[in-house]
Amino acid sequence: MIRATQSMPAPDGTPAKIRVGLNFGPCHAGIIGERRFLYDLWGDTVNVASRMEAAGVPNAILVTDEVRAELPSQYDFQSLGKREIKGRGLMNTWLLAAPVNF
Repeated sequence: MIRATQSMPAPDGTPAKIRVGLNFGPCHAGIIGERRFLYDLWGDTVNVASRMEAAGVPNAILVTDEVRAELPSQYDFQSLGKREIKGRGLMNTWLLAAPVNF
């Protein structure tokens, strides 16, 4: 997603930038709506992932300790230390790099 976005210009002509946030854990999923149906996910796990995105840096993937613990060892992480996450307080955060043989 990051590579694809970088190839698209923003309205001012500069390369577009996105932030990605990931969390791991249980969530609820289902179809909502009565006339126009939408599939949606919600719950604390989804909220924290959204907060990771908001606290992230452009063109990077910010993840929680839970994601770091679940991903295989071929992924590389760079600690950003504890960051203030809205509604959660201080949390350890990590930048995720692609696997070595990506």
